[in-house]
Amino acid sequence: MSANDIYGILGVKRRINAAGTLTRLGGALMAPEVLAAMAEAAQSSVDIAELQDAASARIAGLTGAEAGMVTTGAAAALTLATAACMTRWDVAKMAALPHAEDFAHEVLLPRTHRTQYAHAFQAAGARLVDIGHNDRGAGSGVRGLESWEIEAAITSRTAAFAFAANPATIADLPTVAAVCRPRGVPVIVDGAAQLPPKANLRRFIELGADLVAFSGGKAIGGPQASGLLIGRRDLVGAALVQQLDMDVVPETWSPPALIDRQALTGVPHHGIGRGFKAGKEEIVGLLVALERFASSDDRASNAALSARLAKVAASLDGAAVRCRLLPAEETGRVPVLELSVADALGLSRRLLANDPPVHLSERHAARGILLVDPQVLRPEDDAVLAQAVWNAVS
Repeated sequence: MSANDIYGILGVKRRINAAGTLTRLGGALMAPEVLAAMAEAAQSSVDIAELQDAASARIAGLTGAEAGMVTTGAAAALTLATAACMTRWDVAKMAALPHAEDFAHEVLLPRTHRTQYAHAFQAAGARLVDIGHNDRGAGSGVRGLESWEIEAAITSRTAAFAFAANPATIADLPTVAAVCRPRGVPVIVDGAAQLPPKANLRRFIELGADLVAFSGGKAIGGPQASGLLIGRRDLVGAALVQQLDMDVVPETWSPPALIDRQALTGVPHHGIGRGFKAGKEEIVGLLVALERFASSDDRASNAALSARLAKVAASLDGAAVRCRLLPAEETGRVPVLELSVADALGLSRRLLANDPPVHLSERHAARGILLVDPQVLRPEDDAVLAQAVWNAVS
């Protein structure tokens, strides 16, 4: 068996991924230049703090933020962001985490933003405080989050405000920032999957966010176990010092410029983010992928994806499935192909039993719809996918 067939050696099936950049399916496919950069990075020893400092300058230039760092995924970025907001440069508070009852440790979270990913905030020791109403989400009213609700919730225990960004919530971000900023409450935006469009690399900071978390292994095309934390320099620095290997001798420790040695109340020990350490390969790989993503053409990419999806739809003409192509302007991200069938989950099960298994997005399966998300679908798999769907509905 060829050494290049690593999954064959391991007995793991290669799958056709038309479900999107899902973590459970390995995220994005990396470009050759990203892989080459990671291989080169693996061949030398470097100071990780110095490398993160250099990465910060590159990330800041591409995002418009004051600073940035590479994390081990967006969830890790959210945990580190929360820790930074609770501790700032106070080493005693850093050492106390996740036990933060003696200082500000509450994170305000709109009810419509509460998801399973909120665990990332709690992992730092924060207590989530739900605010606002769910009128829009429940379809019982038209009002969203209002200034007075935020003002009433802020107390001396408030450490940060958590905001889950998506096309439906983004209009509220300026209101949140306008209330929180004068009161010294940092706004943390979860933008994990809000790329593309690439404009979102800058948009959330421009709308008033203090910290933003992005996934590195989704649309950016970096290593799956990578992410970005961008935003205020002081908060990114406080997050970084809680991620780094701090088994250092204080007399010889020379922190990078991103870490404010004068503001620190001492030299911290390993922080709550120590388990989120980013390796030199992930840092370099994500930087190369980020530069590649930032220089990409959303319009041209979406046009190419739409053309491929149109061919898939055409090849299913006559099959017992109804196809509808949704453009990127409608989805807010990339074009997708809707497949409407009588039994969506039944179709999905049959496709997963295919050889090779075919994954479609089940996000709207309860409505009888499966989605063909082309972000990680290789062009050479388009015809195989279409044939598998045809066979499964026949």
